[in-house]
Amino acid sequence: MFKFCLFVFFNLDVLAILNCDYKTNVMGTLNMLGLAKRIGARFLLTSTSEVYGDPLEHPQKETYWGNVNPIGVRSCYDEGKRTAETLTMDYHRGAGVEVRIARIFNTYGPRMCLDDGRVVSNFVAQAIRRQPMTVYGDGKQTRSFQYVSDLVDGLMALMDGEHIGPFNLGNPGEFTMLELAEVVKEVIDPSATIEFRANTADDPHKRKPDISRAKELLNWEPKVPLRDGLPLMVNDFRNRILNEDEGKGN
Repeated sequence: MFKFCLFVFFNLDVLAILNCDYKTNVMGTLNMLGLAKRIGARFLLTSTSEVYGDPLEHPQKETYWGNVNPIGVRSCYDEGKRTAETLTMDYHRGAGVEVRIARIFNTYGPRMCLDDGRVVSNFVAQAIRRQPMTVYGDGKQTRSFQYVSDLVDGLMALMDGEHIGPFNLGNPGEFTMLELAEVVKEVIDPSATIEFRANTADDPHKRKPDISRAKELLNWEPKVPLRDGLPLMVNDFRNRILNEDEGKGN
């Protein structure tokens, strides 16, 4: 068991603050690696599936180097995380810092920000508020969604183990955006509607983790399917949105 560890959660997927993403991922990681070196801590980098960009390999294995546009609108975040992984491994090789790297795929659960821009949060909040669910493009792009407790179990297994990584931590269950919208409708409101908008630039067409490595070396795999985890998130969102409305006198 590790004596002391540093968890670094700079996993911001909000494109509205892209100007800060690169500094946060690079300078924040660099600062924390320096601290880990000074105090002899085991360092955890929570990286992201975004390091794979718009992948040409499906599902994505950790050995895949990715397909990232280095000058696109998403590149500050994508390249920031890729640089953070580089710095983490350089500190490990050059300074002997004990490190672990997790590549986190889409995660959802209670107590997320109501309006953080993530697709599950968006759909749930919009459906509860009786607003159309916003789908960008044709809605056929895919993502994989893991419940937060599965992610926590994976991170603990990684930190307790002896393997550096990187490890994909995600649920291999793959859904199109339209399929996700249908699940949200089932849970919240069958009459909920969908509003299509123009897609964002460099939006990955497919995203699904290959978790074979995590299964073998960490003895980890997700346990909570989307249809079981989503109602837990919905209950939390509904309570907070109700309180929000009451505070506004609605």
